Amino acid sequence: MNRKFYFYTVLSLILLIASACQNSTNQTNQTNVNSNQTTTASNEIPNRKWWKEAVVYQIYPRSFKDSNGDGIGDLKGITSKLDYIKSLGIDVVWLNPIFSSPNDDMGYDVSDYQNIMKEFGTMEDFDEMLKGFHDRKIKVVLDLVANHSSDEHKWFQEAKKSRDNPYRDYYHWWNEEDGTPPKRVSFFDPKGEGWKYSPETKSYYLHYFSQKQPDLNWENPKVRQEIYSAMKFWFDKGVDGFRMDVIHFISKDKPFKEIPAEFKDDYGKFYGSGPKRHEYVQEMYREVLSKYDVMTLGEAGATQEDAHNYVDEDRHELNMIYHYEGVSLGYLPNSKKIIDPKGWKLTDFKDIYTRWDKNFAEKGWNTVYLANHDQPRMVTRWGNDATEFRELSSKMLSTFLLTQRATPYYFQGDELAMSNIKFDKIEDYRDIESINWYKQIKSEGGDLKQFMESQKIAARDNSRTPIQWDETENGGFTTGSPWLKVNPNYKTVNAAAQEKDENSPLNYFRKLTELRKKELTLVYGKYTLVDKDNENVYAYTRELNGKKLLVLLNFKATESTVNAGVDLSKAKVLLGNYKDFSTDGKLKPYQAVILELSN
Repeated sequence: MNRKFYFYTVLSLILLIASACQNSTNQTNQTNVNSNQTTTASNEIPNRKWWKEAVVYQIYPRSFKDSNGDGIGDLKGITSKLDYIKSLGIDVVWLNPIFSSPNDDMGYDVSDYQNIMKEFGTMEDFDEMLKGFHDRKIKVVLDLVANHSSDEHKWFQEAKKSRDNPYRDYYHWWNEEDGTPPKRVSFFDPKGEGWKYSPETKSYYLHYFSQKQPDLNWENPKVRQEIYSAMKFWFDKGVDGFRMDVIHFISKDKPFKEIPAEFKDDYGKFYGSGPKRHEYVQEMYREVLSKYDVMTLGEAGATQEDAHNYVDEDRHELNMIYHYEGVSLGYLPNSKKIIDPKGWKLTDFKDIYTRWDKNFAEKGWNTVYLANHDQPRMVTRWGNDATEFRELSSKMLSTFLLTQRATPYYFQGDELAMSNIKFDKIEDYRDIESINWYKQIKSEGGDLKQFMESQKIAARDNSRTPIQWDETENGGFTTGSPWLKVNPNYKTVNAAAQEKDENSPLNYFRKLTELRKKELTLVYGKYTLVDKDNENVYAYTRELNGKKLLVLLNFKATESTVNAGVDLSKAKVLLGNYKDFSTDGKLKPYQAVILELSN
């Protein structure tokens, strides 16, 4: 071999290898810079997951942005606001149901699991939206409604034709000749009855929710495979996960018998204790979820003990669930969201969130939320929507959500401190829950005035009013007539106005998401409650790898004092909703501050 050729060949190989190594080092360093711009080294935190560090932003498509003037938000409307969503600093978007539906329960009655609701657009619109999110490094989670379908789904349309129809066993039936079916309560039925008579086959079908939402029979393996097939369809499109609607209800207590007396005041607890619920979710994991890098959230009002059965890694089920205990505070027991005239105590609020943090301190992972499509606006429910306190208390609540050891779920419009619309007339409501509860109370001769006043605080439609983008007609949501009235305060409460205001709730939320990304102590750090018995202030520390942060939250409209147990004069303010902070432990109305304590 020519010596000169040999020399240059070897030299070229050496340079090529050196270049590859350098590129690899640079790439690794750049990855660390991009993904871990934090004050805590990533290698000091075990079992990091992207979905633990994410801030999830929930979009209710019907009310987000209308692109075609029909008064209903749609996928193109969402696409038009992608840059706004990106600017929030969030990592994941959870979309409420977008599948084909007659909208008896606003999409939670699915008539086709592999198609798009016509009001929202087309599959091409979805693909464009999904690409837009992914181009902006935002993951997309869809809402999976697997406990029930619409009665307009082809499966049910076939099932009700005859008792020997191939789709008959896709649902739960009780034949007329077997007598009156055992009592089951429906959450949305005008009479509260969970069985609906079907004259075509002289039998009753089960529906835990409205009459147009028959429950699917998960004991039939064909049903499970249908759901798994739909999940794979969306995952193969690039969807990044599912929020699973009432997933704990999928296993039924067959053969149906009378509900045990211990559950007579809590049917939801009984429905959520089906014998095969974990068996089915584990099968779902084996056949679908384990094959994709996705995020899974179960709506499962479980006990703290059963929550671990859903989310512990060795269970091979889900990543997270969320509970109802926090958002249920302040209602009368066994009521249709009737507000307790005594109100709620902050010590009870602190106890709930402290217990749930402790529950997942060593194993599993927690979630936190104060509002969603099933809850009212957080500033009205948990803060103070009076003009002088609305923005302050909203910022305080946002601070709470983004400083917990949990994945925070944040509802659209709360970053603007949107508040409840507080309808006076039942005719203004569009939600089946409010409408049918009203009918039930009226038929029972109940207190309709009390119910309507409570709905001003508790009704789901309070959070479903259209997003207030600017001060133009209908808040810039639509050029047509909105499907649900826009809150009249849109003239002053809107995104355009807040963009211009450095101290707005919108810009404060952006600072919070930025801080949470920078300070992994706020994600993984140990949580310790401070000044436990204080009825005005919620205070806690977060500690990780030698760093200690203190969060102080005044939940009252008056000045309050906290006993932090440390010298606050030596603390560094990382973020707060007031320009100044008093080191004597006195907090202004609804003041929130995040402090870094000196070692």
